[in-house]
Amino acid sequence: MWLIMTALAAVITTVIWYIKAPNDKYKLGLLSLIFWGATLMWLVDHVMAYLTEGGEFLEINLDATLLGLSVITLALLVWVIVLLISDPKGILKRVLRG
Repeated sequence: MWLIMTALAAVITTVIWYIKAPNDKYKLGLLSLIFWGATLMWLVDHVMAYLTEGGEFLEINLDATLLGLSVITLALLVWVIVLLISDPKGILKRVLRG
């Protein structure tokens, strides 16, 4: 399930980034790359596990769903930290100056 969730997040983020492409002020390209990287990593993991061990290709249960939500939350947290550091609107600079 986490593969499906990260792939869906990657597609949604990519579409939003593409619509806003000329002006990537909020670094949606970075968020998209984070989600695509996770999706590709788990796709390779699923394919290799399926070829070597067999069984079901996708796990659809509560644990897999919670893992998917955790990964999406962590990716969004990393993205927010990058946004705070880059401060695209200059809000933190104004607040810190007083």
